[in-house]
Amino acid sequence: MTLTVGEIITALRSRLEISRGIKLPPLYKQILVASGPLISTISLGMTSGFSAILLPQLENETSIEINRSDASWIASMAALPMAFGCLLGGLLMEKFGRKATQLLTNIPCLIGWVLIALSSNLPMVLTGRFLTGLCGGLLGPSTGVYISETAEPRYRDFLLGAISLFLAVGLFLVHLLGTFLHWKTTAIICSFFPIVSFFLLVLVPESPSWLAKNKRISDAEKAFFWCRGDTEASKKEVAVLTQRQNMKNEEPQLAQLVKKEFLKPLIIITVFIVTNQWAGVNALTFYTVTIMQKTLTNGLDTYLAMLIVDLIRLLMSVLACIIMKHVRRRPLAIISGVGTFTSLFILSGYTNFVKLHPDLGTFWYTIIPMVSLVAYISFITVGFVPLPWAMMGEVFPLNTRNVGSSISSFMAFAAFFAVVKTNPAMFDVLGVDGTFLVYGMVAFWGTVFVWVFLPETKGKALHEIEDQMAGR
Repeated sequence: MTLTVGEIITALRSRLEISRGIKLPPLYKQILVASGPLISTISLGMTSGFSAILLPQLENETSIEINRSDASWIASMAALPMAFGCLLGGLLMEKFGRKATQLLTNIPCLIGWVLIALSSNLPMVLTGRFLTGLCGGLLGPSTGVYISETAEPRYRDFLLGAISLFLAVGLFLVHLLGTFLHWKTTAIICSFFPIVSFFLLVLVPESPSWLAKNKRISDAEKAFFWCRGDTEASKKEVAVLTQRQNMKNEEPQLAQLVKKEFLKPLIIITVFIVTNQWAGVNALTFYTVTIMQKTLTNGLDTYLAMLIVDLIRLLMSVLACIIMKHVRRRPLAIISGVGTFTSLFILSGYTNFVKLHPDLGTFWYTIIPMVSLVAYISFITVGFVPLPWAMMGEVFPLNTRNVGSSISSFMAFAAFFAVVKTNPAMFDVLGVDGTFLVYGMVAFWGTVFVWVFLPETKGKALHEIEDQMAGR
């Protein structure tokens, strides 16, 4: 007897549920649904952090010779296609579904890492970096949207917060591996994560919201009940979802894009997420060792400092998941912003002081920038980094969610590329102190913006957030 792919997948799901006679509770199913996209996010974190261990190793090798310009392109090549990947990712998740987009993205991501591992020249490295960066952009819109549309409000905060956690896991792993292993060996290990993500995604259903939007009501109900359980609360939410979708399908797409419930969250999330990027977090991610060498005068090994910062980022990402489950969005964003710009101002002032008084660069003066860097990573990771990506999957109406998440992700990754590409030039022209001052000023005005405009979405169903954005 020949089985179709669909029958095999169904059999795998059934086998997963009836194993040892235990049926998975809704929480475990929602974690399983989120696990595939989150494993892909580890690969994205590895992509972002890979240049920090690749560039120092290439400087000591003769197999692939690079100059300063080549190093800048290697670092920024992953960021270059991310913005355009977001637009393509938005189209794909609208046409084929949120889960299907995640599945497809793992294939070029795997190819990219294999290319890097087999590289014998600069074009191969750049091509591999381009592919893995493109996949990061493809994942941008769909990851938060897919998790938001499959998770209950009481678990959504934690699961969305896990996006930044798994990104931090990827950064820490690639830096840890690259500290002790050759960059090609590190790339081979990185290639396993898209494979794991692919097989996890095979086991779970498509987004119920996407199925309902495409008038597959029966499939939407099955997927919703599979994720949430067949409870009265689930039945009521499914009824609201299908009823609203039937009403909105009659509206022209352009009419929906000029409505307040779309434009208001688009402006808020775009400003928030661009501010996030220009606060400099990815400049530190891509040029960790270089920045450490410029900031720490002496007394502390830069690679050890890099791993300390990565570990702090990882621990704070875990804390962010916990905090987002208990603390409202607005106070968390404001506290995070204040801590971010304060630590950047201290870094700027310190590096300017050392520039004027180089004879004072003792070990104790090295502690000041190290503590400031740790504070910076801690504050930005606990709020400014996870919140805009988490809220992106919440604040847009269903019918325009793909457009809103694609545009805001595009703007985020465009700013991402600009920050990574301009960081070396900013260090040359403005100095370390001037660069940190610019990042700090952006974080300051971003904090003022979220204090005034950021909505509160914690614990609300997606249709309730939509009504809030529309002023209903």
